Amino acid sequence: MSHRIAGRKLGRKSAPRKAMYRTLVSDLIRHDLITTTEPKAKEVRRITEAVITLGKKGSLHHRRQALAAVPQKEVVKKVFEELATRYANRPGGYVRIVKLGSRQGDAAPMAQVSLVE
Repeated sequence: MSHRIAGRKLGRKSAPRKAMYRTLVSDLIRHDLITTTEPKAKEVRRITEAVITLGKKGSLHHRRQALAAVPQKEVVKKVFEELATRYANRPGGYVRIVKLGSRQGDAAPMAQVSLVE
């Protein structure tokens, strides 16, 4: 049993997995929509919602925590300026996952991840 173990390994070691999460989260924040596999989408939703919540809090400490999760300064700037005002009255649920079906080559379940308006 896997009690008290959060997150998915996705067949990668920790450093490449964290790098993949960072790029997926930054691409989602930058473009507002990405297409990926369902397990990756669920992990990206978890991290993105945490970063947007940090943006809503707005202090320097929270900005530094967001930079630790997503190291691109322009992405964190967008979170703290645009997304924090967009989601100011929303208590959570900033990311939507829509299942798309199977991928042609390997039948991996695909999903579209987008930021809620």
